[in-house]
Amino acid sequence: MTQIENIENVARRLRGLRDALDVSEQEIAENCGIDTDTYRRYESGTVDIPVSFIYTLAQHYGLEMPAILFGEDPRISSYFVTRSGKGYRVERTKAYSYQSLAFGFSHKAMNPFLVTVEPGDNDDVTRNSHKGQEFNYVVEGRMLLHIGNNEIVLGEGDSIIFDSDIPHGMKALDNKRVRFLAIII
Repeated sequence: MTQIENIENVARRLRGLRDALDVSEQEIAENCGIDTDTYRRYESGTVDIPVSFIYTLAQHYGLEMPAILFGEDPRISSYFVTRSGKGYRVERTKAYSYQSLAFGFSHKAMNPFLVTVEPGDNDDVTRNSHKGQEFNYVVEGRMLLHIGNNEIVLGEGDSIIFDSDIPHGMKALDNKRVRFLAIII
């Protein structure tokens, strides 16, 4: 599935969710801390939908992130195994992809992802924020992580935990991809 198809599928699920909840675009936007025009763009499927928004939406409405991202509700409540290289994968942008490592486990207290960031020529770092905390552990490569006004370089084996209410974003360094485990709580 292409990045555009992923965005369109998530946008379609957002529209269906709003209809099922019988709430307005404005109400969802307010509850998720964004303006109504931004939410309308997400629902249109013409712009990338940040994982931070999906996380906030899921938390506010008591939903599972995989239901929004992948269109499938988790069903397993005792344990769930994700085999190497498996799991639902979503390309958020050309440079980012997220692989859910616990998509089938219901009522999670956390959301673990294997995130891959490809190197790029763009020096701009897109920042997001969401309620809770985030833990990142670098598996491969090096990345520059922006948290608020701070810039932190993390390499293989390095980890960080931070308040994810603070705007944050990252980019791959050394013209190589970076892969890291991200746990969102």
